Amino acid sequence: MPYPMATLTSVGWLHVRDGHLLGVRTRGRDRFYLPGGKPEPGETDEEALIREVREELGLELADVRPAFTVEAPAHGLAVETELTMRCFHAAAVGEPRPAGEIEELAWLRIPVDVRAAPAVHSVLARLNR
Repeated sequence: MPYPMATLTSVGWLHVRDGHLLGVRTRGRDRFYLPGGKPEPGETDEEALIREVREELGLELADVRPAFTVEAPAHGLAVETELTMRCFHAAAVGEPRPAGEIEELAWLRIPVDVRAAPAVHSVLARLNR
């Protein structure tokens, strides 16, 4: 009998500028992800997104509103894992800067960018519609 696939839930910020989506790469990773991460126990998705973007980019978010959810294989984990990522639009003041675990920022091309993790490919395709 096969084992059920592991699952992971996260939140991601959709920051689009001039036809490009902001992506972040953490130290030791080879692909770009959306700014965001996993909610902590007792935290709402919106609270998690605000906290993660503050930690990763030094920005405060306002007017956080749901956009869509994507499901895709999680990238870079030892165990095969299905990622469910709830994506949000939000306003921010200032320019994003790498902070905390973030090593690099990139403006990913819509509809496709080879540097993106699988879930971000799904996001790029969705934004292209």
